[in-house]
Amino acid sequence: MKYLLGTLGLAAAVAAHGYVDNATIGGQVYTFYQPYQDPYMSPVPQRISRPIQGNGPVTDVTLSDLQCGGYTAGGISGSSPAALHAAAAAGSEVQLRWTLWPDSHVGPVVTYMARCPDAGCNSYMPGTAAVWFKVKQEGRTGTSNTWGDTPLMTAGHAATYTIPNCLKPGYYLVRHEIIALHSAYEYPGAQFYPGCHQLKVSGSGTTTPSSLVAFPGAYKGSDAGITYDAYKATTYTVPGPAVFTC
Repeated sequence: MKYLLGTLGLAAAVAAHGYVDNATIGGQVYTFYQPYQDPYMSPVPQRISRPIQGNGPVTDVTLSDLQCGGYTAGGISGSSPAALHAAAAAGSEVQLRWTLWPDSHVGPVVTYMARCPDAGCNSYMPGTAAVWFKVKQEGRTGTSNTWGDTPLMTAGHAATYTIPNCLKPGYYLVRHEIIALHSAYEYPGAQFYPGCHQLKVSGSGTTTPSSLVAFPGAYKGSDAGITYDAYKATTYTVPGPAVFTC
C-alpha cells in the first residue's frame, strides 16, 4: 500500500518552496541544477547535482523520486546522474545555499551519503539498494519554533554538513533534503524536498559505513517524524536511521 502524503500535491508543486541553488565545496562555488533553466538550454549545462522536479515537493514515500527528486514517469525516476563531481577532502564542510525558504514550511534538514562505484557516480543509480548512511540531521530545538530549516528562511544563510573524516576515499553521492511539516489537520503527512550531488572525496580514511538504508524504504508514511503536527509543542524525532559517526 502506498502512503500518499499530500492531498494538495498539484497545488503544492506550483507554489514557491525551494531547492539548493548553489554550494561551496572544497573552496569552490558550484551552481546546482536549475530546474527552470537547464532543461531549456542547449547544450544543457554540466553540473555536479542531479536533476530535480522544481521547487515543489515529493509527497509519496514509496516513489523513487524520494531519493534525489524528479518526477516519476512510467516507473522511472525523473532524476538521473550528473556529469561532474566536486572534489572535497574528508573532514571538510560543505555549504549548501537554498533559494529563500518559506516560513510556513518548518521542518528538519537531513543529509545522507552513499558510496558510488570506483568508476564514479556519473553512471550510477542506487535504485532500491540499501546504500545510504545519514551524516547530519537538524530537527526541532526542544518545543520551540526553531527548526533545522529556520536559518534558511533568512537570505544569505546556508545549510551545512561535514564529510566524515574517516571515510574511505572515492566517489560519493550526497542526498540532502528538507522535510516540510504541517498540521496533521492540513496534510496527512509531510512534504519532501530532496536533491543529490556528487563528490570525489580524498583523504586517508579507511571506513566504509554499514547499517545502510534504501530510498524509498527508509521512511514510512506512518513514521512519527512524518505524521507529526508541527503546530503542537511536543518533541520531534527526525525519521530514518541514526547519524553515522566515525
